[in-house]
Amino acid sequence: MSVPLALLGLLEREPSHGYDLKRDYDAFFGRGKPLPFGQVYATLARLARDGKVIAADVEPGAGPDRKRYVITEQGVSDIETWLATPVEAEPHLQTVLFVKVVLALMSGRSAEGYLDAQRAAHMHRMRELTELKRTGTVVDALLADHGLFHLEADLRWIELTSARLDALAKVVTT
Repeated sequence: MSVPLALLGLLEREPSHGYDLKRDYDAFFGRGKPLPFGQVYATLARLARDGKVIAADVEPGAGPDRKRYVITEQGVSDIETWLATPVEAEPHLQTVLFVKVVLALMSGRSAEGYLDAQRAAHMHRMRELTELKRTGTVVDALLADHGLFHLEADLRWIELTSARLDALAKVVTT
C-alpha cells in the first residue's frame, strides 16, 4: 500500500486536516495496522515539499494550529496515473512459504510438519476473516474476501506441495 498515494486520493475527495486523513485511512485501509500520526504528518510534509499538496487554511485548535491540506494539480495527476496503472500481478515466484519448505528439506527437518503448522495458521486466519465478513461492514466483507481468496490459494499450494514433498526432496537434497 502506498500511503502517500492513499492520502492524495483522500485529499482529492476534499481538503482535510491530518487528523481527518488518519481517521479515514484507518477506517478504509488500515484494518489491523492503523497509520501512526507521525507517519501522516511526515508524509504530508513530503507531499507538500514535492508540490503535490499545499497547507491551505491554518485554524487554531485546543492544541497546535490545525492545517487543512489541499491537493494540487500535480497531486491529482499522480493519482490519475496511479489509478490507471494496473497493480503488478502477484504472486511472485519466490515466497516465504516455498523457501521454508525447501530449507526444511535441505536441512533434514520436517517440511511436512512446517506445512501442517502453516495450514493450521491459515485455517485460523480464515475463521477470523469469516467472522469479520459476517459481522462487519461491506468494506470489512470485501477486504475479508480478498484475504480469504489468497489464503485459499495458499492452502491449495500447501496441499499440492505436501503431495510432492518426496519429489522435491530428491531435487533439493542431491
